Amino acid sequence: MRGGLSGFYIFLACITLGVAAIAAVNSVAAMMTDGIAHEGRAILGGDLRISTGQRELAADERTRIEALGALSETVSLRSMARLPDGSDQSLSEVKAVDGSYPLYGRLDTAPDRPLGDLLAERMGRFGAVAAPELFDRLGLAPGATIKLGNAELELRGRLTREPDVLADGFNFAPRLMISKAALEAAGLIQPGSLVEHAYKLRLPPGTAAKPLVDELNKAFPQAGWNIRTADRAAPSLQNSIERFSQFLTLVGLTALIVGGVGVANAVNAYLDRKRAVIATFKSLGAGGRFVVSVYLIQILVLALLGIAIGLVLGALAPFATASLLEAALPVAADASIYPGALAVAALFGLLTALAFALLPLGRTRDVPATALFRSTSDVGRFRLRWAYGLGAGALALVITALALLMAGDRKVAAIFLVATAIAFLILRLVAWAIQALARRSPRVRSTPLRLALGNIHRPGALTPSVVLSLGLGLTLLVAVALIDNGLRTEIGTSMADRAPNFFFVDIQSSEIDPFRQAIEELAPGSALKAVPMLRGRITGLKGTPVEKLTVPPEGAWVLRGDRGVTYAAELPENATLSEGQWWPADYSGEPLVSFAAEEGHALGLKLGDTVTVNVLGREITARIANFRQVQWESLSINFVMVFSPNTFAGAPHAWLATLSMPGAGEAAEKAVLNGITNRFPAVTSVRVKDALDAVNQLIAQLALAIRAAAGVALVTSVLVLSGALAAGNRNRVHDAVVLKTLGATRSVLIRAFTTEYMLIGAATAVFAIGAGTLAAWYVMAGIMSLPFRFDATVALTTLLLSLLLTVGFGLAGTWRVLGQKAAPVLREL
Repeated sequence: MRGGLSGFYIFLACITLGVAAIAAVNSVAAMMTDGIAHEGRAILGGDLRISTGQRELAADERTRIEALGALSETVSLRSMARLPDGSDQSLSEVKAVDGSYPLYGRLDTAPDRPLGDLLAERMGRFGAVAAPELFDRLGLAPGATIKLGNAELELRGRLTREPDVLADGFNFAPRLMISKAALEAAGLIQPGSLVEHAYKLRLPPGTAAKPLVDELNKAFPQAGWNIRTADRAAPSLQNSIERFSQFLTLVGLTALIVGGVGVANAVNAYLDRKRAVIATFKSLGAGGRFVVSVYLIQILVLALLGIAIGLVLGALAPFATASLLEAALPVAADASIYPGALAVAALFGLLTALAFALLPLGRTRDVPATALFRSTSDVGRFRLRWAYGLGAGALALVITALALLMAGDRKVAAIFLVATAIAFLILRLVAWAIQALARRSPRVRSTPLRLALGNIHRPGALTPSVVLSLGLGLTLLVAVALIDNGLRTEIGTSMADRAPNFFFVDIQSSEIDPFRQAIEELAPGSALKAVPMLRGRITGLKGTPVEKLTVPPEGAWVLRGDRGVTYAAELPENATLSEGQWWPADYSGEPLVSFAAEEGHALGLKLGDTVTVNVLGREITARIANFRQVQWESLSINFVMVFSPNTFAGAPHAWLATLSMPGAGEAAEKAVLNGITNRFPAVTSVRVKDALDAVNQLIAQLALAIRAAAGVALVTSVLVLSGALAAGNRNRVHDAVVLKTLGATRSVLIRAFTTEYMLIGAATAVFAIGAGTLAAWYVMAGIMSLPFRFDATVALTTLLLSLLLTVGFGLAGTWRVLGQKAAPVLREL
């Protein structure tokens, strides 16, 4: 090792990049998770958060809860904030708070004044604070007046920090915070309105929260509420962090495995240069085990050096991203060193380095000294002892088991790892097929082309190394690019074209006929569809409470939180029955329900099973009469559950409506929005384009992180490619010298090498385009149930990138090879 690190820089870079990627992803995820856990009370708004949909707590429920500690109530709903003259409006996330809010955490406003003072009533007008986005959308400044429902509000400040915003879930619109008295004056809450009441409880010091959850659920079994404790303050965000970090870890592991090919190439090249030393060892009596031990120690030392550099980079990631995360999420990101995350990355790095180093080391063990003294021998052609092959295989299994053990969703992790293994196998077959085609190609007259084809299939050819190193990285890049492009196209164009222009929520039963008439006046020729809607929470399946069920991830979302439910006498026009029969229009027997087929089967339901739903504090058990195929991507009115009409006889409810205006422009949409908002101030109007834009922004942020991870894999592939080309330079020197001695010119050699690199690069790109397209199709069509579209631009870019990399790196090494003097090389032949 005193001879320096020549030949091992690629080795170090591959290990460093893979370890750094895994360490960084897991460290940042740990920082975010710790931040949520540390500020759990502030994020939740209390030690306990009890939420109910569409109803307030009953008197006995509230009395019981108030006896446990200090109580604060907030009411959340969506509504339209509009200018007093009716010229403009904006959807807003309204949050009405009481005088005790917030129990925990810090709420910041500009100007910095007590919240009670900012929201108080003055001269018959209540105050409000709003997110800066609401001021920007309506072109207002603090002190301006807006209308909310039947009330006029004075915007007295900007809301710059809301401690419990994460507990409320994803917000599509800017926050508007008012007092409970102002909400009552606005008249927005009517029977059946989509509203959530949240009760935050601060317990006396030393009081355990979890036993109280069981106590309250036991005392009020049919309350239908959702109770959360501070350790699960923002479950949706925490689940998203876990899933996303798992995905990025798998991508980082892929980069590390691709780097393993670089490790193998580097070890092969290094041992090839050490032929004379190994020959000397063996001539002086050293056994094969001694030779392997010497170089294994050296490789382990270098691997530990690369791992250490990667861990340092990964450990710095939380410090580099803390300020960005704090700006995006209201969570204190206290950067630190996370030993668990670093240990996992180090273990992955060490196992990968050993797995890929064992094979070239094993081939060296039994090579005789006489073979090593012949410089033209090929170490890779000698027999590999089965113990080394088994050792490498065992390490690969340990890496797989560790990845599965860490994964939250083991099915996704298993698919990812199996796909990677299959990709390696297919890439090896692709390399073999390229060589076979080159071997069987007809004899050509062009000398450069003939030399190029010979170089592709000859013993010790670069073809397997180049295809394997570059193929996986390009495949991952193609898949990510196609998925990203497909999602953007589907949501931004295709889905927007098929979707209705508006959703209208909280239309009261007494207003549905006047509402229809207003739509006919404002948008003649448009299509209005309206259905009754209530909110309910599934509390039991087949007679078993949901908290006692083990539900697969693909169906778990149905059981989280409240679901919209409806009733209908006839089968909805945008649905088709897949099993069972629809009930008669005049049905009056036991409650029946039609369940979405895909979600129902994911939950293990079948015809005749029962579903228990808590609606307005009352539990209703219905029997599954049929299953429907639902096209969620159509953005039409769809429900997981549609009940028979007699199920909710007499229950207060509102109506949900969609409006489709084919060919309507922005001006026509704005006229409808202004007209409906001014005539029906309590109705919430959602412009679908705005909602899709919000989703597209979220996808863009996620895609940036995924592209960065895929970029690490591609950079690793490029490093491996350069290492593979460098490893082949020894043979290239011999070829160039012999050919030049036989009369070949520098121009002929350059054209031969360029043609070889172009053929290998093009073949690799074709595989990457095909495999990446297949992976993207599976994700889009199989997992997301969205249409897949092939983008020729991605394919062309991949082809050009592959050619640029192979030809560029190949010629960079070739220039040096062509400059070698003939005499020293010829003496060794």
